[in-house]
Amino acid sequence: MSSALKSSRVSHGLGQPPHGECVESYLVQRRTGADPRTAGHGTLGFADTLIGVLREAGFAPDDAARAALALVHFTLGHTLEKQAALQVAGDGPADPDRLRAAVTPARYPHLAPALPVLTSTDFAAHFTFGLRLLLEGLRATGPGPVPPLPPVGS
Repeated sequence: MSSALKSSRVSHGLGQPPHGECVESYLVQRRTGADPRTAGHGTLGFADTLIGVLREAGFAPDDAARAALALVHFTLGHTLEKQAALQVAGDGPADPDRLRAAVTPARYPHLAPALPVLTSTDFAAHFTFGLRLLLEGLRATGPGPVPPLPPVGS
């Protein structure tokens, strides 16, 4: 999907992507105003490109639109979570120590061992995992192959 997005960007007036840009950075850069239901030129070009890539992979228009919304909603949700975790105004940033103190293995036997990931600020790893999960789901349920996501950092 990444190479298809790269080539489609130029044809949709979105410009040439920087070397090594992948789906993750493409989506993150468009996290504001990325809802395909918004009528701005950049948003419509992005939505058309993303839906076009999904259509080229064999998805029907309705399924391509739903998949695009899932990808955009995931990206927006990730961005909001990251901003909330790093927020300095108001109550300050999220306090992982407070969460660690509240989650005991006796009371939360499944949550406790997951705390290292839940309190991590490696947002790139969180995003990449979620995006891979979505793309693998599209590959598993879709009518055609969805090209692989490039390795993290490429």
